[in-house]
Amino acid sequence: MIKKYMHKVKIVTALLSMGMASVAVAEDDLLQDAGSWVQGVAEGGLGGIDPSLSKARIWLEGQSRWDDDWQHWYQGMARIAAGYQISDRATIWAGYTWLPTQNLGKRSVSQQDVWPAFRYILPTCYGTFMFRTMIESNFIRGDDVRFRPRQMIKFTHPLEFEPRLSLIAWDEFFIRANSTQYGGRSGFDQNRAFAGLGWTFNKNVRIEGGYMNQYLDDATHTNNTMHHLIMTSVFFNF
Repeated sequence: MIKKYMHKVKIVTALLSMGMASVAVAEDDLLQDAGSWVQGVAEGGLGGIDPSLSKARIWLEGQSRWDDDWQHWYQGMARIAAGYQISDRATIWAGYTWLPTQNLGKRSVSQQDVWPAFRYILPTCYGTFMFRTMIESNFIRGDDVRFRPRQMIKFTHPLEFEPRLSLIAWDEFFIRANSTQYGGRSGFDQNRAFAGLGWTFNKNVRIEGGYMNQYLDDATHTNNTMHHLIMTSVFFNF
């Protein structure tokens, strides 16, 4: 039993290590900050509207984000997407994101993104892996479009003594594919690494909470910020 759980812990640790190793720098080079993110995500099928839409899906999401040691609301996010379920494991998406931002000491920005995405669910004897690939077209100001691929790997492991309680770990890596005036130079953009717990109330409602480390590179690859965040997410399935 102990060996079995140690192997599962190694999987979680490996996921987090991928993110943290990729952004390891001297602590003196970083601006450190603390805050929190709150998000709500609703996803469901459209078969109840029309049987011919049984494989069509919709994704709705909203977030609020605080920084400056919880003193400053700096960003919101609203996302909507339509999807098609290729199989029980694979879904393709096309979506839109609105991202209003008010960073301290800077002018507000209302970024808009359009993107395709692909999600694949892989159940294993150790837990469930989720792979999500998105390729964003970021419209920050004017028509100077930044292209930003992002890749997420998420691992969920229900605990044997209480299947409603799960260990959660994920990492998401962002790359700027091109250089733009307002979107920064091409190359590494940011990494997000999360570890926490999830609780499944029923087949329709789940909550996750824990710590997220967000490492951000600036537009010139010379200054960096590390956010230490408490993140809470509520997921609704319909």
